[in-house]
Amino acid sequence: MEAVVNGKTIQLSEAGWLENLDEWSEELAAQIAINEKIGDLTEEHWDIINTAREYFQDNGAVCEPRAFTKIMKKKYGKDRSDQKYIYSLFPTGLIKCANKVAG
Repeated sequence: MEAVVNGKTIQLSEAGWLENLDEWSEELAAQIAINEKIGDLTEEHWDIINTAREYFQDNGAVCEPRAFTKIMKKKYGKDRSDQKYIYSLFPTGLIKCANKVAG
């Protein structure tokens, strides 16, 4: 699978995951979001995407959903931190969807 962003072809795995993390960009994230049937990315989407990216950069792994909820609660408050909220923005959840968009 591949995505074409700004005239550049970027390789994705068969499941749609970015193969080379150095190729991630906001434009690619928007394309992956379309592939995942999310639609346009809002500021709330970007808050989750950027938090997921920060966690990965700091820890070298994706964040487990329960721990991610705690991070989101600390940064954005209770209303924007539970799994129901994350699923409302990323229909297949943090692991299968938000992290995919986040690269």
